[in-house]
Amino acid sequence: MNKRLLGLAGLVLAFGAAKMPLEIELDRRHHAAEFRTAKLDLSLREKIGQANFIAALSGFRSPIADILWIQAHTAWERTEYGVMALLFDNVTTLQPRNFYFWDNAAWHMAWNGSVFAYENTKQPRIAIRKKEQNEFFDLGEDFLIRGIRNNPGSYQLRQTYALFLEQKRKDPCGASEQYRQGMHLKDAPPYMERAAAIHLARCPGNEKVAYEQLRKLWLRGKEERKPTVITLLKSLEAQLQIPEEQRIYKTSP
Repeated sequence: MNKRLLGLAGLVLAFGAAKMPLEIELDRRHHAAEFRTAKLDLSLREKIGQANFIAALSGFRSPIADILWIQAHTAWERTEYGVMALLFDNVTTLQPRNFYFWDNAAWHMAWNGSVFAYENTKQPRIAIRKKEQNEFFDLGEDFLIRGIRNNPGSYQLRQTYALFLEQKRKDPCGASEQYRQGMHLKDAPPYMERAAAIHLARCPGNEKVAYEQLRKLWLRGKEERKPTVITLLKSLEAQLQIPEEQRIYKTSP
């Protein structure tokens, strides 16, 4: 691996002078399009090494990111989650507009890493294991927040963040908001609107708005009349004391 990278670095140095005007113009266009929101600086050079850093500066960000991603997968197989977090941070710095890297980095930290920390029998104190689990939650959430900032048009990251808030933070209000923001994005699947309403129904103080949204979905047709929607509608009609004649699901014949 090192020989390969050194060879790549040598090739880059040999043609670097010829490429410089083109690189300057590409950099100007990328900045104008807000493409490069992450910076290549000395701290990154210390993390990924001299050869990788030279290659990244010279336009080889994508292949270097792929190599580091493979290394992160190897670290996962070895349950080296600290190494993984560092590699994921480097990968997302190199390729900030690739939502897949952010999404998977968050998943490995918030789901796989948190479970590993909590079930780590080498640490006998449960309080410490819970603390480390929460640290992995924080790492995963940070990847999602930064990923959304760099990829505001990605419904996938909104969806993963909603799932994180639901499962890890036990925050249905936050989950509903992420689904709501994601459902308006390009290529967002229809179920995100339903998920936003379902989670809003579980958010205290929003029962009336949630009922109106769920009723609207129900009236669209049978494709929206999922078991969860039906159950919540019945429950909300009772909580809100909807008049019998106005209810979708009447309690009497």
